[in-house]
Amino acid sequence: MRAVLVHGPSMAPTLRHGDAVLVRRSARIRPGDVVVARFRARPDLLVVKRAVRPYDGGWWVESDNPFTTGDSRAYGAADVVGRVWFRYLPLRRLGRLRPTGV
Repeated sequence: MRAVLVHGPSMAPTLRHGDAVLVRRSARIRPGDVVVARFRARPDLLVVKRAVRPYDGGWWVESDNPFTTGDSRAYGAADVVGRVWFRYLPLRRLGRLRPTGV
């Protein structure tokens, strides 16, 4: 497990700026999962996005917020670090994250 703090609005409304989540590194990834990933074009950038489909030996990932642009549409394939499993802060939004249909 790894703790990650969400920065920015790209995953709203699923995740919001300031949400703290736990990430499972060895989890199997399926389309619709929320994941932590690194773009091959930007390996210095760790992002939280939704896995859409396997792509070019990695994953095509997109933001839930349609008004943001920092996803695979801009940077191409991403290598997944792990699946976001549980939001633990803020307490009023505590709970497991479930995949959505993509």
